[in-house]
Amino acid sequence: MSRRAPRERLDDIRAACAAIEQYVALGEDREWSSTREMLRYDAVRMRLVEIGIAVGALPERILAHEPTIPWRHVAELGARLTSRSFDTGRALVLETARVDVPRLRAAVDRLVAASV
Repeated sequence: MSRRAPRERLDDIRAACAAIEQYVALGEDREWSSTREMLRYDAVRMRLVEIGIAVGALPERILAHEPTIPWRHVAELGARLTSRSFDTGRALVLETARVDVPRLRAAVDRLVAASV
């Protein structure tokens, strides 16, 4: 298993956030009920798992620079989505994608800009 540097992990998070934002924009006014929307839901869920894994691998000293983000909860999200994926409601995933992901991406952008 390769060890990724914190900057690479931050870039992974940024890429996953950007992908989620694109997925959300594809069907902003539609319900997540059709097969196509289920694929979008699964894609968002998988990217949230990636984010959780990347955040969990970041040192606390880096995360401390953005104390308003609940980093521990973000890291735990990946585990929750993989271990209990069948009881994760679509509404919760969509709300996370719409509201929390843009805030997370902005925080990560600030971390990268500060070169922490």
